[in-house]
Amino acid sequence: MKKLYNVFVVALVAALALTACGGGGAKADNLLDAIKERGYILVSTDPNYAPQSFLNTEGKRPADTKCPSDALTTAEMQGFDVDVAKAIGTGLGVETCFATPSWDAITAGNWADKWDISVGSMTITTARQQILNFSVPYYYTPAVIAVRADSGLSTLADLEGQALCVGAATTYDQWLNNDFEGLGLPASSIYAQPPANVTVVPLETDQECAQAIAAGREDFVGYVTSETVVDANIAEGFPVVKLGSPVYSEDLAAAIDKNASLPTDTFLAEVNKIITQMHEDGTLSNLSLQWFDVDLTQAPN
Repeated sequence: MKKLYNVFVVALVAALALTACGGGGAKADNLLDAIKERGYILVSTDPNYAPQSFLNTEGKRPADTKCPSDALTTAEMQGFDVDVAKAIGTGLGVETCFATPSWDAITAGNWADKWDISVGSMTITTARQQILNFSVPYYYTPAVIAVRADSGLSTLADLEGQALCVGAATTYDQWLNNDFEGLGLPASSIYAQPPANVTVVPLETDQECAQAIAAGREDFVGYVTSETVVDANIAEGFPVVKLGSPVYSEDLAAAIDKNASLPTDTFLAEVNKIITQMHEDGTLSNLSLQWFDVDLTQAPN
């Protein structure tokens, strides 16, 4: 009996030693492998940014999902960005899940590994490139100004001295505040200077600016956002109109935190490969036509 006990102890010690040395399964040493091992990618996006990303109120969470309990599943989200994120997950062979932090938390970097990637129509800027790595662009949009339909305003000059709403920590905020260094766009992408003496009213997202006007808020006459958002607002019956031509153009891409705890080079390379293939096979064009009724996936000349 004692001999058998000694054999058991030796076997137990050996098993513990193997576990301590990684014999029980080595942990991934890069983000791409970590995502594949866990079986899901956690994507940050905006749940209130139709038609790019918004909640699917009729969607039901699958019982067999691998998504964390505090994350949303693909059944619970919809939109252009959501479909792009789903395609990235499919390309990696994993389930796509969604986190919905505030926009300023996403653009600030230092995510503390709370999510893996942003697929949320983020504009590439020189300031953001200091803290985030960007994929190749997956689409391009013009930034425009929308005003209340009854405002009587029709030109950019009419906005001098007026109040305009923007999403906090957005390129729209930077443009309106004359922060062209922070905006970090090539001069060829900027079509107009902001109106003089404008009062900037920031809300958490630019979509909230449109919703506030629809709800009767009157402390600003309009808002700056993507033309896709304004078109969707008008289609939904919001009492707004586009004012003039686009003021600048945005190159929109997925973003990865430079301060992730695991190396992200192979992950970014794989995301770039997937997005490039989606450009080449027409997937992105088809998604753009589905959600925007226009192909926004071609770089402006």
